[in-house]
Amino acid sequence: MSASNVSLLHETSRQVAAGGSAGLVEICLMHPLDVVKTRFQVQRNVTDPQSYRTVRGSFQMIFRTEGLFGFYKGIIPPILAETPKRAVKFSTFELYKKFLGYMSLSPGLTFLIAGLGSGLTEAVVVNPFEVVKVGLQVNRKLFKEQPSTFAYARQIIKKEGLGFQGLNKGLTATLGRHGIFNMVYFGFYHNVKNIIPSSKDPTLEFLRKFGIGFVSGTMGSVFNIPFDVAKSRIQGPQPVPGEIKYRSCFKTMEMIYREEGILALYKGLVPKVMRLGPGGGVMLLVYEYTYAWLQENW
Repeated sequence: MSASNVSLLHETSRQVAAGGSAGLVEICLMHPLDVVKTRFQVQRNVTDPQSYRTVRGSFQMIFRTEGLFGFYKGIIPPILAETPKRAVKFSTFELYKKFLGYMSLSPGLTFLIAGLGSGLTEAVVVNPFEVVKVGLQVNRKLFKEQPSTFAYARQIIKKEGLGFQGLNKGLTATLGRHGIFNMVYFGFYHNVKNIIPSSKDPTLEFLRKFGIGFVSGTMGSVFNIPFDVAKSRIQGPQPVPGEIKYRSCFKTMEMIYREEGILALYKGLVPKVMRLGPGGGVMLLVYEYTYAWLQENW
């Protein structure tokens, strides 16, 4: 193996390790907010006394009826997917950025397109895990009473198969969600980071990066949430058992808008921002610091 190939292998390995570490930390810290967000997105009738109205009330209801482990429903699929997902997220961003560097594009546009490409690639990898995760998150039974992650995945495959009505349903919505999020997330972060001068003070530099990552995650969440709502409706339980109402991404958006109004496309925005605002900052910081450490020591 040539020296250049060895160097490339080491570089990719560092990106995989740093990306996996970043994603694992972010998931363990922020998963309860993801559960609350999904519950908001799949509910249609807010007059139901069991409906979720506020983030605080949702946390209280889940804790009271499902216990502490209720906040960690569906955490196994994202943990299992996290290393390949974040490896794809960060390594393909770097790959697309390098490829786009051969074209006569401005740096700002390069970051945006590379982010979009990384999001679309990431979505293909993560979508089957998302289908399982959403199904487990919306289950209101006690944690010990619901099927395990692998049992539920087998149920989906046995009943609906591996295709677009089964383990890969909602793929278009997932492509939209991840593509738009990564485009805004990476595009804003790298453009603004290059504008705001770095600081020699480690604490100020940490706060600078975290602040930019926080705003990047918040903006990405605001722009992509209609796709996220459509994805939750398609991948979650249908209103009438045995009858598929939410089937395709844009038809689902249109139906939600027509039946429930424009604000319904932004359901779950508050817990989503609460998760992906600080989560976006945490993820980029863990990635950059882990990657820097690996460059020095490996």
